Amino acid sequence: MDFRISPRIEDYRSRIAAFVEAELIPLEGDPAAYDGHGNIALPLLEEMRAKARAEGLWCLQLKPETGGAGLSKVGMAVCYEAMNRSIFGPVVFNSAAPDDGNMMVLEAVATPEQRARWLAPIVAGAVRSAFAMTEPHPGGGSDPGMIATRAERRGDTYVVTGTKWFITGAEEAAHFILMARTSDDARKGLTAFLFHRDQPGWRIVRRIGIMGPEEHGGHCELAFEGLEIPAENVLMREGDGLKLTQIRLGPARLTHCMRWLGLAKRCVEIARSYAAARHGFGQRLADRESIQLMLGDLAMRIEIGRLLVMKAAWALDQGSFARKEVSMAKVHAANLLHAAADTAIQINGARGYSTDTVLEWIYRYARQARLVDGADEVHKMVLNRFLESEGDAFWGWETRGEMQA
Repeated sequence: MDFRISPRIEDYRSRIAAFVEAELIPLEGDPAAYDGHGNIALPLLEEMRAKARAEGLWCLQLKPETGGAGLSKVGMAVCYEAMNRSIFGPVVFNSAAPDDGNMMVLEAVATPEQRARWLAPIVAGAVRSAFAMTEPHPGGGSDPGMIATRAERRGDTYVVTGTKWFITGAEEAAHFILMARTSDDARKGLTAFLFHRDQPGWRIVRRIGIMGPEEHGGHCELAFEGLEIPAENVLMREGDGLKLTQIRLGPARLTHCMRWLGLAKRCVEIARSYAAARHGFGQRLADRESIQLMLGDLAMRIEIGRLLVMKAAWALDQGSFARKEVSMAKVHAANLLHAAADTAIQINGARGYSTDTVLEWIYRYARQARLVDGADEVHKMVLNRFLESEGDAFWGWETRGEMQA
């Protein structure tokens, strides 16, 4: 790989960094900037989104014809890291989950009519969206083959029954992508559907409380009690649901990692600033070897994370599904984020544990990273499967012109 980025990507990165520094970091210390669930308040979000759009920093991950800048996955890695220096950053630039992954998959597989109906309003910031896949036991979680929600075809309509839970953003979403079972075929039994929140036959059972701050719309349990979906709102074809999850989830997992690197760097930033100013027992904290070891270790682990993310992003740009690369990045970045927040709180002492900094926010948020989009253990199992099938070739180098999807 050539690790140099293009002048165009650097221009976006520097402008994002300037926007975050000037517009978003100051908001984090204002209690009035938050909603009741620890995220940026919606009226303020709309104000910041208008500024980001005016500066040409909106939906950079999408193609120009869709309303974006056409950044590659490598370019996204650079820019998303810069966005998430602030806890408010990704949602302001319309690059936060779940809209981010939903927009990218709709752009990739939806028909022109579906893109106009379901994608364009999300790109415009007029609506929010959700991806409804996870189910309570005995339904599907990390294993989509266990999905139990069923969609029975009746003429030109599918009738959906079942339960979903921990559906991110559902309370604020208008557009939903739903995964449901249309047959018992092991590989072609799942189908993806599009539906609108105003359609009858489904409801939000509850907004599930969690230990950390929440995305807008929370994490909800949904009940489907005869939702009717026209056949024209099938994404791809009937039976292509498993393929769609592969198209969506790989890049979406990696964008989480890109953002988490930005948060991990912010933790180090806060820790270094405090250690440089705080004195105790006749010495700055920054001059103590124990502090230097902690910060040096984090700096190294962040750089390892950046390399793993960049390799995975590069592989996606080459047309690979990059399953192995994404799994390695996901496990490392998730654990790194938790370690960075924990170490920064330790260095800051009581200040880090208080709400005087965003460290406690990041710490509460960080614990979910090892669970969302596949628990650590699931990704390690995936990696072992590759190891079993590839042997020493697990660590091989691709030869130019031989990249395999």
